[in-house]
Amino acid sequence: MTRTHFFAGPIYAAVTRRTLDGKHPDGWMPEQKITVAEAVRAYTMGSAYASFDEKLKGSIEPGKLADFVVLTDDIFAIDPVKIADT
Repeated sequence: MTRTHFFAGPIYAAVTRRTLDGKHPDGWMPEQKITVAEAVRAYTMGSAYASFDEKLKGSIEPGKLADFVVLTDDIFAIDPVKIADT
C-alpha cells in the first residue's frame, strides 16, 4: 500500500481488516470483514444517520448536499487489497 486516500483507506480497512504494519495479512479479526457495498454504505449513509443528518446528506438525491470522490479504479470490481491504492 502506498498513499491511502481519505475515502479508500477506511473502505480498505473494513473490507480487508488488514493492518498497516503487515502483521495480519489475512486480516485482523477476519470474521469481521464486510463487503465493499456494506463499507461504502456505512461510510456514507451510516455516517449521515449517526449524526442525525440523513435528510441532508449520505446519499445522492435531489436537494441533498454532496461531496464527490474520484478514484482511479472501480472499488466494486477490483481486488479489495488494491482499494487502498485507488
